[in-house]
Amino acid sequence: MKLVFAGTPQVAVPSLQALIDSGHEVAAVVTRPDARSGRGRKVAASPVAELAEQRGIEVLKPARAGDPDFLARLAEIAPDCCPVVAYGALLPQSALDIPRHGWVNLHFSLLPAWRGAAPVQHAVLHGDDVTGASTFRIVKELDAGPVFGTLAETVRPDDTSGALLDRLAVSGAGLLVRTVDGIASGELSPVPQPDADVSYASKLEPADAEVDFTAPARRVDRLVRACTPAPGAWTTFRGARLKLGPVAPVTGADTPALDPGRVHADKKRVLVGTATHPVELGEVQPQGKRAMDAVDWARGVRPTGDDRLGD
Repeated sequence: MKLVFAGTPQVAVPSLQALIDSGHEVAAVVTRPDARSGRGRKVAASPVAELAEQRGIEVLKPARAGDPDFLARLAEIAPDCCPVVAYGALLPQSALDIPRHGWVNLHFSLLPAWRGAAPVQHAVLHGDDVTGASTFRIVKELDAGPVFGTLAETVRPDDTSGALLDRLAVSGAGLLVRTVDGIASGELSPVPQPDADVSYASKLEPADAEVDFTAPARRVDRLVRACTPAPGAWTTFRGARLKLGPVAPVTGADTPALDPGRVHADKKRVLVGTATHPVELGEVQPQGKRAMDAVDWARGVRPTGDDRLGD
């Protein structure tokens, strides 16, 4: 089939590469316009655009997917199907109507669970044991279209959202190719999603990533892992923001009892109290400084018995 692929961030690159390597024709790529990124805030093309340009594929960067010039070019290309992975913009009905087999989205959850912008983060945050990926036909309602296929992925106890998403991006690329193959052969038909067990995964903002040490250790652990690498879990120490990498709940006879937020540091570890048992800090990043091991950080700031994170 002739395809036009829509995607923007790095997580979409494995799917584009897999489709390029398949027997289908990737006639063009649709991605978000160049944007500022990185510490230098330089304007750069998206990872999807970079791969497409390397492979000599036409790249379309409409400011909006409803722009007349974009719609005219898409109609001129006349794709059979438009696979989508994390494109990052709404698709109007005028765009959805162009490919004869529609737009097929790879979504990183087992639909109808975790429809929305941040399914992997919410799977980690809510302690799901299993998540996965789904391919479905895009309709007007958010992530509600009929499903072509799914795959399951175990959520490991130490998974960050970034690590889990990396695995799903690779396995999901295979699912997307199999879906396109099935549509092309006529052997695959989508199945409507059930009305029950629908849940929504709203985008996690920096305000959502503030760690509350009055919560149980398990909740603290999940929040930090869900917010790693983005938007980045954080707390405050002596009035300044302190970014936190993944933590580890700690139990055992040699574990001190600590009030929520209380910091205990020795030569080998830094512990912080929660509503249940302490968590051990891993990497931290003080405001305006580089990331460092928590033990090195504590050696510099010398926390006292009166210091609490989150005060």
